[in-house]
Amino acid sequence: MLIRFTIEQRHLTDDAGKPVASEGAVTFHSIEAESVDDVVRNFVSGEQGELIGNILKFPGFQAVATVRKSGGVYTLQVTPASQQWAPIL
Repeated sequence: MLIRFTIEQRHLTDDAGKPVASEGAVTFHSIEAESVDDVVRNFVSGEQGELIGNILKFPGFQAVATVRKSGGVYTLQVTPASQQWAPIL
């Protein structure tokens, strides 16, 4: 059974390792998967990133992960989405 998740991607450092200004440093994504592990792995793979460390899982299908991509280091906060997909009219 697929569950819809929201991913909050927070940009921590740029490719030189310097902190990123807070303006525009957070993006949100929606993805469907069977588990938080699948969400993180599918998202990281699609973004051509590398998972750093473990996926920290919490009750209620929530998780936090750290990812390195060519643009820097990011944290991902994964939570189940409460909204339904809006129909295309």
